[in-house]
Amino acid sequence: MSNQGSPLKHLNTFALSAYASNVISATSAEELINAWRESVSKQQPVLLLGEGSNVLFIENYSGTVLLNRIKGITFTEDDTAWHLHVGAGENWHQLVCFSLKNNMPGLENLALIPGCVGSAPIQNIGAYGVELQQVCEYVDLLDMASGHVQRLSAQDCQFGYRDSIFKHRYGNGFAIVAVGIKLIKSWTPTLGYGDLTRMDPLTVTAEDIFNSVCAMRRSKLPDPAVTGNAGSFFKNPVVDAHVAEEIVKHYPNAPHYSQPDGSVKLAAGWLIDQCALKGYQIGGAAVHRQQALVLINLAEATGQDVLGLASYIRQQVAEKFSIWLEPEVRFIACNGEVNAVEHLS
Repeated sequence: MSNQGSPLKHLNTFALSAYASNVISATSAEELINAWRESVSKQQPVLLLGEGSNVLFIENYSGTVLLNRIKGITFTEDDTAWHLHVGAGENWHQLVCFSLKNNMPGLENLALIPGCVGSAPIQNIGAYGVELQQVCEYVDLLDMASGHVQRLSAQDCQFGYRDSIFKHRYGNGFAIVAVGIKLIKSWTPTLGYGDLTRMDPLTVTAEDIFNSVCAMRRSKLPDPAVTGNAGSFFKNPVVDAHVAEEIVKHYPNAPHYSQPDGSVKLAAGWLIDQCALKGYQIGGAAVHRQQALVLINLAEATGQDVLGLASYIRQQVAEKFSIWLEPEVRFIACNGEVNAVEHLS
């Protein structure tokens, strides 16, 4: 990659060497609007970026990378719940810590998810049995062309598994500026996954869950500050019950989780692991040795290295299980986001 323009290596957790024409940091809606309109007037593409924890730059970006750094956490309470209003540029894990410090439980299962608050609704982030949609009250969305801020209710957001309306309708020209979080005062622990299943629901505290989730994530996931990665690279596939039954018949230990609609969620990391791909390497990119769902930048990997590795993994899993994994990570090409599945086909 040619090194023209502004480096993006420190702005994506994969730590890939890519470049943009320029990078602008905005701390208010006005600054976002001004930067966006200036780029539009120059007919340059604009990429809105939070902490870069869920993106893969597959090549240099030809336009402006606009960093959303709108901060601030305020909250009110009523008899039944706490209502937090959080700036999109706040760090997600710091929000979890803030809520627990102020005795407002409910986010503890989502500890240590990398990225900022504004990105959370786009992906409908989730971990250890809790998804953002369970605590999201609203999302404030800025239309940068008109300058108008629209408040979308959680229902308007059309949340799905790692999915939302923001992935489909509000792409370019829109920016999430704040997220409303509602935490119910009659707290009940969610203990369905991992080490949490061994905890006593009658005595467990939110802090206990927070500490356990942090320990599990740290033991399984490499720290992006040390080893470049974007967390879980693929979504856990959701399949028809008969497909899952067939797999469990041959692999009784296969992790599987029944969904409310009768479908079954399988563990993508386990599927990859069955293909004996831990440590498998293409160029500077490799499959993490502890957690097969994580692809890492071992040594000066390029976006194309990661792309090649992801494509190979997808092929191997499809050959063994007839299941095509879909990336959770968003792929960014020279003019903006592209369809990740098409790029791996």
